Amino acid sequence: MKTKIFFIVILLSASQFAFSQKVDINGFVRNYTGVLYENGEFNMLQNTLNLNFDLMGDRVAFRANPLVYLYGIDSLDFNMREIYLDLYFDNFDIRVGKQQIVWGRADGVFITDIVSPLNLFEFLLPDFDEIRIGVYAAKVDYYFGNSTIEAIWKPVFAANIFPQEGSIWNKPPEFPAPTSFDYSKQSIKPSLENSEIYLKYALSSSAIDFDLMGAYTWDATPTMYVDRFYGFDTATNQPVLDSLLITPEYNRLALAGGSFTSTIKSFVIRGEAAYYFGKYFQTADPLAEGALVQKDYLHYVVGLDYGIGNLKLSTQFIQRYIFDYDDLIDSDEFDNTMTFLARYDAVRETLHLELFSYVGLNYGDALIRPKITYDFSDSFSILLGSNIFVGDERGLFGRYGDNSMIYTKIKYNF
Repeated sequence: MKTKIFFIVILLSASQFAFSQKVDINGFVRNYTGVLYENGEFNMLQNTLNLNFDLMGDRVAFRANPLVYLYGIDSLDFNMREIYLDLYFDNFDIRVGKQQIVWGRADGVFITDIVSPLNLFEFLLPDFDEIRIGVYAAKVDYYFGNSTIEAIWKPVFAANIFPQEGSIWNKPPEFPAPTSFDYSKQSIKPSLENSEIYLKYALSSSAIDFDLMGAYTWDATPTMYVDRFYGFDTATNQPVLDSLLITPEYNRLALAGGSFTSTIKSFVIRGEAAYYFGKYFQTADPLAEGALVQKDYLHYVVGLDYGIGNLKLSTQFIQRYIFDYDDLIDSDEFDNTMTFLARYDAVRETLHLELFSYVGLNYGDALIRPKITYDFSDSFSILLGSNIFVGDERGLFGRYGDNSMIYTKIKYNF
């Protein structure tokens, strides 16, 4: 209760400051309710308050973006998603503070878009601006001609957030022996040595927009190191596996890549790629010696967009290729996925029909996401949608077959 009162005091104080300083306030309130097809249980009862406080001056700007989730009756989750200061100069800008940073041009997939880690508490279902986690960083954008150089320094490491134990989105592997976890090596202390650096060059022209990027960062997903402890079977005179100790640990990761967008007649062609150096992969047998192998891999996407009238069509092909592949790796050498999007705006662009799908080509699984949105006004809308998981349980989407759901989102913008 004290925590809730503290958050309310913060919001009221911020609002009082906003009115005294002529700060622009906007945001939304939203109700999100989801029901599982399999058993009719409510898998999502969420109310959201999203606030943006913006103060703009001649050479300086400030933004604060508190976000409050209320689950069920009284489970409150408060997050200061962004709070930063902008400084504007003649040919460069500086942004310092907690911020979301979006890179890349792919839809629904993160290839060079790695500056902000991901909150995967509900898999890939939330809006992508809510999946990305704000990071503490200093960002400098330098402008010359049609080009921009962007440099980012992150002194504080932030990892991906995964579903908690007991969540329908938590699908842990089965272990062949009693297992315990050691989380002592997950902490990365803020220091110059542990900082992350990102650099991007972007060019915008009438023929093509493209960018080149590089990063020296931390892998936002931990590597699982396995220690095996054996007993002795006197009947067979053989050692037997007694228990496992799993230690999650984050490793350094370097990558280089880029993306482009170009228009040919009525078609928009998009592409994005990144080469990752020295990623750790698990082997299929976690008990074998050398259960981890370090390999380079290439991750890329090519996409095609086409629009005619109020209809928009889009498709993407996504592939990850592991170089110098080892048959023991618990990932396919080629991982192939496609996405499809069809969106139609009707009734004077107040009714929006959309179908978005991920299709895993390796195992024939898919996530199909139809939805209908009606805008009663510029401020108020209601959405009815469904998330349908189908296919082989070995696939990324097929493993969540029991989580297919229907949901509504009622939203008021202000």
